[in-house]
Amino acid sequence: NPVVILAQAAIESGWGESVLAKVYHNYFGLTGYGQPSLYWKGAKTLKTEEGGISHLQFRIYESAEQSFFDFARVIRTVYQTAADVSKNTLAYAKEIAYSRYICETNGDNREAYQQMLESISQYIKQTL
Repeated sequence: NPVVILAQAAIESGWGESVLAKVYHNYFGLTGYGQPSLYWKGAKTLKTEEGGISHLQFRIYESAEQSFFDFARVIRTVYQTAADVSKNTLAYAKEIAYSRYICETNGDNREAYQQMLESISQYIKQTL
């Protein structure tokens, strides 16, 4: 469902304003682990936290289009239960928020993520 994909891109990239999105065309915060694919050639960058400590690698894409296609591929293959309910934005938001896509050890809040995804999805639907 393109609505939920756009909503997730808005959340994960700060409406396209994050460094990952602007510089590396990574609109979903996808980490640099796993095998290269048709859309991700394997390039990675380290995210530097406050204090200069780097601990996570993120994917570098050649274009925004490749980021979106790779995200759709990841959702379809890794989060198939979420993909299967993606036409229902409320069901998708709950499924993805309570999946391993969200990592509470990184400070993520599952309930807040679900609510943001629902809200932004509704906003996008209204503007179409």
